[in-house]
Amino acid sequence: QVQLVESGGASVQAGGSLRLSCAASGRTFSTYAMGWFRQAPGKGREVVAYIDWRGISTYYTTSVKGRFAISRDNAKNMVYLQMNSLKAEDTAVYFCAASRYIAATPETYDYWGQGTQVTISS
Repeated sequence: QVQLVESGGASVQAGGSLRLSCAASGRTFSTYAMGWFRQAPGKGREVVAYIDWRGISTYYTTSVKGRFAISRDNAKNMVYLQMNSLKAEDTAVYFCAASRYIAATPETYDYWGQGTQVTISS
């Protein structure tokens, strides 16, 4: 069992930066791949980035490549999403999730946080 709690969401202007954090509970955290997803109003949940259990292999959706960076600290049971050069289209609720497998599909993820709101004004 893994419990996830996101934080760091805020309202910022376009071009700004935010760092989202996800705190995980459970002794098996280091065995899970971790993903960040987002859901904008009226849209489905989409993958933003994910990272393998070792913190070595990462994936980014095309729209955030070069702007976002995912990282993890297994010693602290934490996952981060550094978001730079934010755009209005990045506005969404951001969720972190844990999966036994490295994957981009939400259905693969077993545990989810409650989400944190990110609002970018242009």
